[in-house]
Amino acid sequence: MGDADVPALDITAAEIVSQVLTRLDEEKAEEIVTIDLQGKSDVADTLVIASGRSQRHVGALADKLLRALKEMGVQGVKCEGLPAADWVLLDAGDVIVHLFRPEVRDFYNLERIWAPERFAPAAQ
Repeated sequence: MGDADVPALDITAAEIVSQVLTRLDEEKAEEIVTIDLQGKSDVADTLVIASGRSQRHVGALADKLLRALKEMGVQGVKCEGLPAADWVLLDAGDVIVHLFRPEVRDFYNLERIWAPERFAPAAQ
């Protein structure tokens, strides 16, 4: 009967974030940022943002993350933005990962939206 037939895996958001950060580092993602969303959003607990050097790199990062999360036992990860790979979103429940080409990331500037206190321009 639906989800009751699937064995529950006790994978925490912290474990998912750790795996995501490890894989992004291994695959040479750039400007990796983690933002704590607890108390800011009911959608997720953690937001991870990273850049790839090109559409091909962003697509490869997304593919590697999807495989790593599946191997880890994370079920139901949703992926949007492939095959264009300008901006790929991976939704792993309590952890959401945004992968961008640098120009697209600069345009949307999610860091400023979700953590303005951390990413505000320095006062001059």
